[in-house]
Amino acid sequence: MVQALMVVGGSVLTLFLLMAVGFWFGRMGLLSDATLSQVSRILLYIVTPSIMITSFEVERTPASQSQLLTTLAVMAGVYAVYMVLSQFLFPRAGEEHQGIMRFAAVYGNTGFMGLPLIQSVMGDEAMMIAVVGLAIFNIATWTHGRALIGGRSELAVKKVALNPGVIGFAVGLALFFTGWRLPGPVDSAVGYLGSLNTPLAMVVIGGQMAQANLTEVFSSKKLYLVSAVKLLGIPLLTAVILLPFRLDWMVYVAAVILSGCPTAGATSLFAQGMGKDAAFAARQVTLSTLLCIVTLPLAAVAAQLLAAG
Repeated sequence: MVQALMVVGGSVLTLFLLMAVGFWFGRMGLLSDATLSQVSRILLYIVTPSIMITSFEVERTPASQSQLLTTLAVMAGVYAVYMVLSQFLFPRAGEEHQGIMRFAAVYGNTGFMGLPLIQSVMGDEAMMIAVVGLAIFNIATWTHGRALIGGRSELAVKKVALNPGVIGFAVGLALFFTGWRLPGPVDSAVGYLGSLNTPLAMVVIGGQMAQANLTEVFSSKKLYLVSAVKLLGIPLLTAVILLPFRLDWMVYVAAVILSGCPTAGATSLFAQGMGKDAAFAARQVTLSTLLCIVTLPLAAVAAQLLAAG
């Protein structure tokens, strides 16, 4: 167990060292809001779809097809549980923050944090599982998630269909089931773009954290409460719910790791776009990201031990 904890902890520490680069550049004034926004768009519109496409360029066998369909069912099921659970969280929170807190507690940084960690800990073989989780995350956040923060009037079904992650997922599925492959030069270019995800995403997160007021981040009881639910409660719930199904170990471990990722950056983006307290949301993202250096290795190792048992 100690060795496994050190391996996972080392992977998380590597990601935080990459974040430190972004944090330092941000503190030095070398990463502006405009730059972070532009790089985030590159990650969202180009890099993430590229990862999804390349992850599905594997031979379709009965085993891989079964794993794909199982992962779809598992991820859809756990997000359905999260949606129901969110309605009961933080009943005493004020109206201004309740929706943000509920969103922050159930939706994690699947793309920027989850994909790099799974790739680092479990290897490329698990990436197809991870991108399925990311696709379900995209659908859930742009429908249920937006409604949590802004009300039902903010449901954005059209935006789900046009979301670059969902488009990349659809292309990847088409390649998987047809057996077609992109032309050599195109495939290489897409592969290179996908490989940018880990360093660019971590630098962006670090740059965003550099803009936060750390005094306010560490002094709010609300933020610690949400972080406890997101980083401890949600992965524990996920691990317990999925354990009786005796899933393939990669599917089980990946699902728990994704569930234990810190609060999604989309929390502050949605809050800002809907006229809510975006500063509060950004502080929540920052605190949960800092705390996950302790909780994520524990969640990952616990999942591996449970899967092996």
